[in-house]
Amino acid sequence: GHDINYIAVAGALEPMGRAGERPHAPLNLVGDFGGGGMLLAFGILAAVHERTRSGRGQVVDAAMVDGAALLTAFVHGVRADGHWRDERGTNLLDGGAPFYDTYVTSDGGYMAVGALERRFYRQLLVGLALDQDPQLPEQMDRSRWDELRHRIAEVFCTETREHWTKIFSDVDACVSPVLAPAEVAQAPTSLARDAFIELAGVQQPAPAPRFSRTPSSAVVPPRLQGEDTEDVLRDWGFTDTEIGILLQDGAVSAPAPAIDERVSAG
Repeated sequence: GHDINYIAVAGALEPMGRAGERPHAPLNLVGDFGGGGMLLAFGILAAVHERTRSGRGQVVDAAMVDGAALLTAFVHGVRADGHWRDERGTNLLDGGAPFYDTYVTSDGGYMAVGALERRFYRQLLVGLALDQDPQLPEQMDRSRWDELRHRIAEVFCTETREHWTKIFSDVDACVSPVLAPAEVAQAPTSLARDAFIELAGVQQPAPAPRFSRTPSSAVVPPRLQGEDTEDVLRDWGFTDTEIGILLQDGAVSAPAPAIDERVSAG
């Protein structure tokens, strides 16, 4: 299977998406990276820590289905408490609430709104100049959420993403621009935290999390397949002629093209 299959049977895919629409796969972040890789890494570290006490090793059994289901634990808790509707896209955090959603701007950009708490919501209305509108529905009136979403959307689409970013930059309203992967490295937050590095000509996120006493060492790109083949064979005593024959016959891996060569070839 793939990420979409595992999160489907784990109950993590069904709640994602708009009301009345098909479930929408969240890239491969929830199963592969979250429920799979991150939970596996956590399990390994926990087992290593336990070994320092017991002196014994053990098998770490990590499955994407288990991890993806674990990531939805809060949904099961809220549902058991009677505050989660099973209909997709009707809850506070799944796109149902108009104050926890994304909105299009006049230039085709998007703004993300996360004004859940009352104090943030009030500042959202101030930034949108809707705070004095007597006809505006109450924040928690679910029966009028569609109307409230329509009013908020009307205002956002009158100005550009840059305009709204400036408006809310110093307003505590939980409103932010939706950045594309190509933009995020130069975003103010990324620059302030040195959140991106360039490695082998590729701009990418820097190592995380960060440690005060043992900071991450300088990272290097992974070795390409076959990159060290000839050096290893020479170290083992093979002559250049013998190495050439082995490479020609496909008995050993030939050096893969460099990253820039592969990009240009693609």
